[in-house]
Amino acid sequence: MGKIGIATDSHSGITPAMAKDMGVLVLPMPFYVEEECFYEEVSITRAEFFEQLNADKKVSTSQPSPEDVMEFWRSGLKEYDEIVYMPMSSGLSGSCGTAMMLAQDDEFEGKVFVVDNGRVSTPLVRSIMDAQEMVADGLDAVKIKEILEAEKDKMSIYIAVETLEFLQKGGRISAATATIGTMLNIKPILKLGVGLLETYKKSRGMKKAKKEMLEAIQNDLDVTFKEYHDRGEAYLLVATSADEATTNAWIEEVKAAFPGMDVLAGNLSLGICCHTGEGALGVGISCRPCR
Repeated sequence: MGKIGIATDSHSGITPAMAKDMGVLVLPMPFYVEEECFYEEVSITRAEFFEQLNADKKVSTSQPSPEDVMEFWRSGLKEYDEIVYMPMSSGLSGSCGTAMMLAQDDEFEGKVFVVDNGRVSTPLVRSIMDAQEMVADGLDAVKIKEILEAEKDKMSIYIAVETLEFLQKGGRISAATATIGTMLNIKPILKLGVGLLETYKKSRGMKKAKKEMLEAIQNDLDVTFKEYHDRGEAYLLVATSADEATTNAWIEEVKAAFPGMDVLAGNLSLGICCHTGEGALGVGISCRPCR
């Protein structure tokens, strides 16, 4: 078996520094602020992104060009014989479908294996870690792709947003709903399932929203993922778009609610932050793939 590399895009929330530490390849994803193109954590930082978003600038995500994707793979194939490429979920972006099409080209067929297992942000990071474990166990790229996609539904994440403004701008709620919700201090809880971001529940205030998310996680551990939890193969995740102090306090709250369980924490990717805005708090579960 040849040398296998794990690659992803920056919607994983993995920065260039983190990528180096983890030993993974990361394709920077493009963003547009008004008409100007930036690349996540290359030509625009997270702080600059939120500065533009909060200044009411038009901020939007975009797909990388096919040539950018292919050049990224070509570079990776100089180091690895095969690449398992794990982009943002096809349910949230068309870039995954484009990558699957490009991987069928003669240049990459049998060398690049695109995984679509419905992940983004911290759940995607957990999947990357799972893939690295499988490489270490001697599994080939075809089998790794097969296992990750077969187990894609073994994940859930709940996200409470601080503001309704960006859900309104994204067309997910009406202007009237946003106005009334703001007056009543409504904090929607979004659920990221297999690649889809949808409304799970609405709470009065962030304190109540956090409580309801932790209750949802407890139910998932007790019912939906009980078998994995009993084996010690259900992992807790935290992903936020909040400041460091708020994030750290939320991590401690999650740890206190589930003593003895490790928590993998990271930033919500900027592609998700376009919809949540700043200050969102997320918590979730990802299960170790069966193999």
